Amino acid sequence: MRTSKFIESAKRTLQIESKEILKLSKNLNTNFDKACKLLKNCKGKIITLGVGKSGHIANKIAATLSSTGSPAFFINAAEALHGDLGSINSNDIILIFSYSGKSSEIIEILPSLKEMGCELIAITGKEDSTIAKEVKINLPLNITREACPLDLAPTASTTTALALGDAIAVALLESKGFQTKDFAKSHPGGLLGKKLTLKVKNLMHSKQDLPLVKGNTLLSRALIEISKKNLGLALIVDNKNKLIGIFTDGDLRRAINKRIDIHKTKISSVMSHNGKTIQDSMLAMEAIEIMEKNEIYSLAVLNSKNKLCGVIRMHDFLKANLI
Repeated sequence: MRTSKFIESAKRTLQIESKEILKLSKNLNTNFDKACKLLKNCKGKIITLGVGKSGHIANKIAATLSSTGSPAFFINAAEALHGDLGSINSNDIILIFSYSGKSSEIIEILPSLKEMGCELIAITGKEDSTIAKEVKINLPLNITREACPLDLAPTASTTTALALGDAIAVALLESKGFQTKDFAKSHPGGLLGKKLTLKVKNLMHSKQDLPLVKGNTLLSRALIEISKKNLGLALIVDNKNKLIGIFTDGDLRRAINKRIDIHKTKISSVMSHNGKTIQDSMLAMEAIEIMEKNEIYSLAVLNSKNKLCGVIRMHDFLKANLI
């Protein structure tokens, strides 16, 4: 197959799958609303159930639900037949994934699930399948064809099932008012965890590391302090240590271009008076957004009493692998 044929095949696959998802979105009805209401009011856990390719989709959706405020876990239907059914109780809601709607492993445990008193929701290929008829709510995918040219390998069917599962998770997330802080609780590790939990005060330079100078300090003396503290800037404060300005390498370049005598010029006359600040309790990612929006590389940091307590630079975020 020539390279161009690979691209043609890929485009055809993506077009088929995207059309099936779009068709699914247009065909959603009140059953979707009923399913979400039932899941939102679940007093136990949401158990996603599947086998084979549908099992992989069910597993992923369980993870998505759990990370967005709806406690869930996946059970392989084949394993449920051999003991895992014991982890389910009457307060749980079962969300079944079976495109054929005829998975024998699932059909065999339906009587046990009903006897427990579990509510059953299914995502199947057709409304007239065995499983679809046995559950309280069925959400049919009704795809026209698989992306596989033989119309055999699960492709469009698994993609639409995954998309519908994600749609359920997002609908529940929004209805519960799930916020960034809630998401952070279940994602404390890795880069995502850092972005959601790391605050400015965790990365800022403070106390003796701060390059502080008074407004009447000569620029030449201020440059010595900047070099000593090695942060590439100076924070200018008044006699009460209140921030009145900031001096960065950009201010230095402008001073040099004006041929200012650094031994006779007070830093207050060349500093930036309206430097941006940020509260130490804000997320590091919020500081990055402020810097990018204003095209600056440092921020003075204020505490809850609006007193100067630190400084943070873009370089600090690079070191923390946040950008």
